[in-house]
Amino acid sequence: VKRVQEPYKNANRKFHEEDTVIPVGNTQIGGDVLTLIAGPCSIESEEQICGVAEAVKLAGATMLRGGAFKPRTSPYSFQGLRAQGLTLLLEVKKRTGLPVVTEIMDLSQLDLFTDVDVIQVGARNMQNFELLKQLGHSGKPVLLKRGLANTLQELLMSAEYVMAGGNNDVVL
Repeated sequence: VKRVQEPYKNANRKFHEEDTVIPVGNTQIGGDVLTLIAGPCSIESEEQICGVAEAVKLAGATMLRGGAFKPRTSPYSFQGLRAQGLTLLLEVKKRTGLPVVTEIMDLSQLDLFTDVDVIQVGARNMQNFELLKQLGHSGKPVLLKRGLANTLQELLMSAEYVMAGGNNDVVL
């Protein structure tokens, strides 16, 4: 019997002391491999994402990140190309061979992320527990960002939601 006082059980080093290694496409996150994820905050056009993808690949990045759906404080700000942006990102994935990472904003978008390699959950959604539960069943690695006002324990509890659904491929 091992007493664990922390509320997070799956994300706890007491249960798995080994570093997590997550295979993603032709690379991995963790282990002794340096993973460099790079790309634009927002996908704005085909020309932009293609140019950035070639540049980050040439610079040695191992994954391409691009924002198709963008959370904005103002309803009048650019909110991303949405599904069209995802289509562009996936086309660039085919051209470059780089695995892709992009942020999901809402549970209703999950079906659009079938060919995305890593699903990012941004700081604003790290406590969207229904979304985290579904990502626990998605079979996709999840890149979980911490909100500025959130504690490390809250971040680990958010990871716990994903892991409780059977998905241990969580990157903090």
